[in-house]
Amino acid sequence: MSSGRRSESMDHRWVVFHLCLLLIVGEEAGAELRYSIPEEVKDGTVVGNIAKDLGLDKGSLIDRRFRVVSGSKEDFFEVNADSGALQVRKKIDREELCHGSGACLMELKILVENPLEMHHVVIEITDVNDHSPNFSENEQMFEIGEQSSVGTRFQVHAARDPDAGANAIRTYTLTANEHFDIEVSQIDEDKIPFLVLKKSLDREENNKHLLFLTAVDGGKPPKSGILNVSVIVLDNNDNRPKFIKEIYQIEIQENASIGSTVTKLSALDPDEGTNGDIEYSLSKTLPRKVYNIFNLDRVSGEITLKEQLDYEDSDIYKLDVQASDKGQPPLIGRCRLVLKIKDVNDNAPDIEVTSLSKTVSEDSKPGTVISLISVRDKDSGVNGKVVLQISNDVPFELKPSYKENIYSVVTKNILDREINPEYKIIIKATDCGEPPLSALKLLSIEITDVNDNSPCFPQNPLHVYLVENNVPGASVFSVSATDKDVNENAAISYHLVRENDVTALLNINSDNGQIFAMKSFDFESLKTFQFQVVNEHVHCDVAAQRRSSRICGYNLELESFQTLKVKTFQRGYLSSVSVYI
Repeated sequence: MSSGRRSESMDHRWVVFHLCLLLIVGEEAGAELRYSIPEEVKDGTVVGNIAKDLGLDKGSLIDRRFRVVSGSKEDFFEVNADSGALQVRKKIDREELCHGSGACLMELKILVENPLEMHHVVIEITDVNDHSPNFSENEQMFEIGEQSSVGTRFQVHAARDPDAGANAIRTYTLTANEHFDIEVSQIDEDKIPFLVLKKSLDREENNKHLLFLTAVDGGKPPKSGILNVSVIVLDNNDNRPKFIKEIYQIEIQENASIGSTVTKLSALDPDEGTNGDIEYSLSKTLPRKVYNIFNLDRVSGEITLKEQLDYEDSDIYKLDVQASDKGQPPLIGRCRLVLKIKDVNDNAPDIEVTSLSKTVSEDSKPGTVISLISVRDKDSGVNGKVVLQISNDVPFELKPSYKENIYSVVTKNILDREINPEYKIIIKATDCGEPPLSALKLLSIEITDVNDNSPCFPQNPLHVYLVENNVPGASVFSVSATDKDVNENAAISYHLVRENDVTALLNINSDNGQIFAMKSFDFESLKTFQFQVVNEHVHCDVAAQRRSSRICGYNLELESFQTLKVKTFQRGYLSSVSVYI
């Protein structure tokens, strides 16, 4: 029994594996609307006319419930149902919304109902120069030996500017002086300023220099920030610590345990004694969260984890490390550690029901859309690829959209409410990680009734024996029919077919099928007669008027029996009644 279960589990994993390969190799791409708008624009600013760009009729937008379906916690945009224009709903701060200098893109889902459609809009939020360059500290002090050689460089605190592109920091300037220049080095996307000694220092001539470093951005007009730089001239150390590399690149998995070693850095200083003793530290200009996550041992240079890493929060860290000797003045060597975080499959897929029709008519054609579903996984690569399937046996199936990870749930077969009035659809999303993670979503669908069943008599024909000299107006017998439909579709009324003057002999209650004698029967004058009872249901809806009916025929024979006897046999839709008196 256990080996059979293992075999079924392996078969399931192979199916998921092959489906994942199909998703990786064959991704569909579809057209989507793209707009661009600056940050900080006023509420109500029009981004573009979506209805016009999609070719939708403006007169039908309200009836079709034309709206934005946002997947984020904050709704920055809304559509005008009258004009079809996409408008800004609240102030957008690009720096708060998108960190970094890359393109800031927002993706919206535009939903149109009756019939159901989904469109995708990508909006680029462009930067405006609303921030000035800012230094983390107001002042930086250097202790420089008077014997330092011309051309020696000293790293100055870099300014930070959250703006991007042309509005980011462009250059640094230094107040005019005869001893120092400023040079700027480009490391990745960062500009690092260095104070460069252009003329030898003489402590006896001047033991302190006060300078102003200005960071200027590329906005129009430009904005700037100032750092006070003070240089204390000392006689001391002539060798600075030096790392083996200027840039180290390390990879580490995001599930590395707290306290584990990331790497161990080492710098060399050829000086002796305190001038060769090295202490390690992280640069003071790094983002605050770096100091919360990583710990650098000042003596050993070992970097360990203080907090758990999360690839979905940040996939790369850049640590600027300093090695300082204990000479007077101290000399500093620097390197950069680029730490790349490797993703592990630690996030299960998330299934979002964008739209759901909780009821569906039993006469819906195969392919009718009842729900729109999107699925996403925060992981990357194979760990973020998701296979979506309906895991139980129901007459519904999933249809993929042109947009990746968007699906519609549609009817697969003809529905029959009389067989099954309700369905529970279990949707399962499984990623392609190892081991795979899954999520379930339950959809409850009620099948609504249509008038697709005719009333039916249980006995047809029917023979009834009556006693002659009955009391006129009294009930002699009753008929009853059933209908598999429900509510108004199952309401039944009865009436006699007007032939052979039967209405002079009998009458019927249209609500319950009770039949009454209109006269007293006399066996010697009337032994038998035949009539038909019709039961019918009339249902009116917007589309058409439908009628379903069954006819029950009856033969009445009058004889001198004192007891009532009923004989039944089946013959089509007619029910015959023979009454013997």
